[in-house]
Amino acid sequence: MTPHTLLRRRLERLLKDWQTQGMPGRHSLHAQAREVAAWKTANAIASLWAEARRMATATLDDAWGHGLQTIEVYAALAGLEVHSLGLQQPPERIIAACHRLRPQILGLTVLQFDSEDNLALICRSLPAETLTVVGGPIFRADPELAERAGVGYVARHVGDFLQYLLAW
Repeated sequence: MTPHTLLRRRLERLLKDWQTQGMPGRHSLHAQAREVAAWKTANAIASLWAEARRMATATLDDAWGHGLQTIEVYAALAGLEVHSLGLQQPPERIIAACHRLRPQILGLTVLQFDSEDNLALICRSLPAETLTVVGGPIFRADPELAERAGVGYVARHVGDFLQYLLAW
């Protein structure tokens, strides 16, 4: 069995546990990630993929970034090269960084309704190879927002994000 397959199976088991037992809290999610990271190191496994893949992350209007921090942890656990652009970033900085870094994924947290124009600007201005993966409660409150803004994928929580990575 290849290292990629071993990591995939380990992450699939974790995801199945979350689906059957419910999503754990942030501290438990980070503790589980540390366990998997130690296992990866002990087994010399780097990534789900043979080729390098990149992700840039930012928040538009979230000054805390706890959800994004968890996404970054699991993205790195899966083997993505993560570039954190920071909290409360202006669209122009996010767009410029994506043109410079050329990530396959831009992960964004969006919390406020008044961020729709900035989100749409970002989605329209990204390199063709960059898919926007977003999260935040606003997408539950306004399910059509993602489509209006041109978002590629909405993740309700880190479980959705991990499922997306495993299918990628």
